[in-house]
Amino acid sequence: MSVVPQPVGRRERNKQEKLARITQAASELFAKFGVDEVTTQQIAEAADIGTGTLFLYAKTKGELLLLVQNMHYAQALERGVQAAAKTKKTLNGLMALLGPIVECNRVQTENGRTYLREMVFGDPAEPHHAQALSIVAQTEQAVADLLGERENLDQDSAATMAQIISSIMFLTMAASFNAQATAQEIVQRVKAQIEMILPR
Repeated sequence: MSVVPQPVGRRERNKQEKLARITQAASELFAKFGVDEVTTQQIAEAADIGTGTLFLYAKTKGELLLLVQNMHYAQALERGVQAAAKTKKTLNGLMALLGPIVECNRVQTENGRTYLREMVFGDPAEPHHAQALSIVAQTEQAVADLLGERENLDQDSAATMAQIISSIMFLTMAASFNAQATAQEIVQRVKAQIEMILPR
């Protein structure tokens, strides 16, 4: 006997609508002005809610940035997985997979670098932070799957290599000396490092 899904109640619909408005408002303001120049009051006003209500969804501006960037990161990962599937060589596949993530991180450079800091130093028990870490894990799994398939690596070796590649990408994006680098420059620097460690 199949279970008929229950309709979403009004209260839950209201919560989802408010979250969507908050995400949209924060995304637009962060993209236009940068995270450091935007206040939670401005986000609340743009989302047409009270500041107290805003804090029910995200307690700090850092959590709001995680909320926004997580959405963009997940979309970039999906695009990367689809692009990688169309390649044949391992390195090309890895760069097709990782390229959209780098580009996503560099849309607004300071936002991207702040997002990485929040991801590393934030509270892993906080839901938006936990979601960011989950997306990182999904990225590493996608890399491991590609390596396992194309390089015939066993599961443990592929997972370890994926963690190394993930670290290369995130450190290259976060490094202070790359603060002014374009997305394409970051991609090329990541590619050069990955090329050195791939099995030959």
